[in-house]
Amino acid sequence: MKRIAILGSTGSIGESTLKIARHLKDKIEVRAIAAKSNIDKLEQQAREFSPELIAVFDEDKALELQKRLPNHRVVAGMEGLKAVAGLASVNMVVSAMTGTLGLEPTLAAIKAGKDIGLANKEALISGGGLVTALVKEKGVKLLPIDSEHSAIFQCLNGEDRSAIKRLIITASGGPFKNHTKEQLHNISVDQALNHPTWRMGPKITVDSSTLMNKGLEVIEAHWLFGVSLDKIDVVVHPQSIIHSLVEFVDCSMIAQMGEPNMMVPIQYALTYPDRLPGVFQNFDFIKNGTLQFFAPDFDRFRCLKLAYDAAKKGGTLPGYMNAANEVLVHRFLDKQISWSDISHKLENLMQRHSVQRVSSFEDVIANDKVARKEAALA
Repeated sequence: MKRIAILGSTGSIGESTLKIARHLKDKIEVRAIAAKSNIDKLEQQAREFSPELIAVFDEDKALELQKRLPNHRVVAGMEGLKAVAGLASVNMVVSAMTGTLGLEPTLAAIKAGKDIGLANKEALISGGGLVTALVKEKGVKLLPIDSEHSAIFQCLNGEDRSAIKRLIITASGGPFKNHTKEQLHNISVDQALNHPTWRMGPKITVDSSTLMNKGLEVIEAHWLFGVSLDKIDVVVHPQSIIHSLVEFVDCSMIAQMGEPNMMVPIQYALTYPDRLPGVFQNFDFIKNGTLQFFAPDFDRFRCLKLAYDAAKKGGTLPGYMNAANEVLVHRFLDKQISWSDISHKLENLMQRHSVQRVSSFEDVIANDKVARKEAALA
């Protein structure tokens, strides 16, 4: 029996995780849930799954939820999130909180010896070295939930990592893959949120439109699989049927395919190393008879190049880039800046950043605060 805690249970990954828990109720038990502030959804989830512990980062909201749920234990703040992450009865933590907020409870879960289902990009973007070193020290499993990294993980099952020639991460290309440079100057918020394939939260949807999400995934793949950046490529695949590929030194390739739905990679992480019946019908090869592939345009979509640059320089730059990008995306969503301003302002900020070594969690947080402050003023 997998006894899970979900950090970020009210987000899209968290809700999909709960769908799988319903589907595999004899195999998965939800012991703890946590969110930043959405207590309406948390209340619904608590009444359905009766978790042992509930955490709300917003302390006022936590007090309100405790009044609504007098027979449940509700804890607050970062200490509350860490309590969920380290709960004794839990053997796996799904890390699905967005932003650097999710890094500290993820580290707490690893320290407590919990296996991690990782959907929090920031944990590896900002603190990849810290996370992977701690995973090795504690001997826990770090199981990717992002569809692209789950695909690579599955392709590498039973394979010798030294035989990897390259990892190939696929990208849908977002809604603007065919736009000219001139058209990209007039992108509206509604257009950026209209993703052609995936249904995600607003921040990651905008990242998909700028291709920043692929840049972040490149950095994640580097940490997850120990592969150098020059062996990680991105290819645009609009149909999103092939989720990623691995090419080996003998020039053979293994791809993981399936419907573009997060339920499959989440379930694989939850049931690993087993495969259990899923919720989808047989794949329709006739309906999906055309698969296309294109090279990404690093000129029109500067964020992808910026992510590669940040990863190569390392240190504090990837975390700085990630935090600054998050602020700029929210400024775009608030209609304070244009879509093209996201990459332009980010590039200027990164050029001015003094790269330092990341040696501790405190380094990550200090760097994150600086990036957010500077991006808010850019």
